[in-house]
Amino acid sequence: MTKKTVKSVYSVSPQSSLELLSINEMRWLIERSEGEQHELIRRCVLAVLNSGSELDNAKEILEIYHDFDVKLSWQRRGIRFELINPPTAAFVDGEMILGMREHLSAVVRDLIYSPSLFQTNNNHELSEGRRITDYIFRILRNAETVIPGQRPNLVVCWGGHSIPEIEYRYTKKAGYELGLRGLDICTGCGPGVMKGPMKGATISHAKHRNLGALYLGITEPGIIASEPPNPIVNHLVVMPDIEKRLEAFVRLAHAIVIFPGGVGTAEELLYLIGILLHPDNQSIPLKVILTGPKASKGYFDQMDHFIRDTLGEHAAGYYQIIIDNPCKMAQVVKQNVKDLTQFRLDHSDSFHFNWRLKVDESWQVPFEPTHESMSALNLSKEQPVHKLALNLRKAFSGIVAGNVKPDGVAAVEKNGPFVLNGSPEISQSLDKLLKSFIAEKRMTLPTREYVPCFRIE
Repeated sequence: MTKKTVKSVYSVSPQSSLELLSINEMRWLIERSEGEQHELIRRCVLAVLNSGSELDNAKEILEIYHDFDVKLSWQRRGIRFELINPPTAAFVDGEMILGMREHLSAVVRDLIYSPSLFQTNNNHELSEGRRITDYIFRILRNAETVIPGQRPNLVVCWGGHSIPEIEYRYTKKAGYELGLRGLDICTGCGPGVMKGPMKGATISHAKHRNLGALYLGITEPGIIASEPPNPIVNHLVVMPDIEKRLEAFVRLAHAIVIFPGGVGTAEELLYLIGILLHPDNQSIPLKVILTGPKASKGYFDQMDHFIRDTLGEHAAGYYQIIIDNPCKMAQVVKQNVKDLTQFRLDHSDSFHFNWRLKVDESWQVPFEPTHESMSALNLSKEQPVHKLALNLRKAFSGIVAGNVKPDGVAAVEKNGPFVLNGSPEISQSLDKLLKSFIAEKRMTLPTREYVPCFRIE
């Protein structure tokens, strides 16, 4: 399916970001946007403007809008975005929808402007863990998502973008209960589980007349096309890669709720448990709730068995499973937030960013899923348990790439499925879990026939 080439150009000004720049800053932004990052900017802007699409395949979206482009220009009153052949759904009577203008501005801010704030003559290489964490903090601060002095109230909600209606309805009920207790919502910004809790919370926040509620969405360039920001997100942050996205989630979170999902959700859970299993993080009171409707009990049983089989019984102590009871889930989350708040008061820790959390550099360095790197993963128990969690998380990350990310999809199309080699007990558990995801249509949209991008040996 190819979209006809129709020359249409829209000129749009920034909203909520990049509104006050010097002439030199505007010229610098234009130069950077026309350089080697141009294709990255084009893809991410297209994803934002394509919000609400039924497609979750970046390659197909790029083919449909092959003639789309974005250029930056400047006037003395400010920067302008020139959009060539954009998706028409982003406009109403020729005017861009306000939320999409905000998200468009966030893409340019986070991929071009924010990185420049970190670069100095003496500190421009992200080669040390503390520098990477500092970089993450600066991006979040520049996006005005870390608010000093505000009492902890941010709940990170994880889960899949392709879920059945019964699970989506449950996420809305859960979000409603969280909002009733004055809690803000942070998700991966897309549809499905990433939208449901926000949608539910809007009602309860409205009941409390909470006009300043935060609906924070955190994404990254590789996933934004398949999970474009939903319209409820009022603060969008585009992190450079999945590793920095995951670290941003756990450092901002005051509680974490995980709903049903697929390999991306499994990656998030493995990342979180691996971090909490690190010896230096044993005292941190960050509890995790897994929750869903009664129909999803089998899904959580599978996830629980996988964690226990691979990482051990101790790892299962970091989460609690609550089935078909959104009110109880929200009550437990609220208590966890109170416990965490007291912990940070007792230790004089920051409310808005968890600096105490130990994240090894090996967890921060981007993993490039290639056929060589995937087959080289150490999937055996002959290593510290938190390192096994890291390698399992990388395995899931590679499958996500092979499913929906342009480079991963292209690699699988060219060279066949990724091959994962593990010890028999790990391979059997992994194979069983992934087969359950396929059977329940959690690998892609329900209307698509899934072809595995992996093989386990």
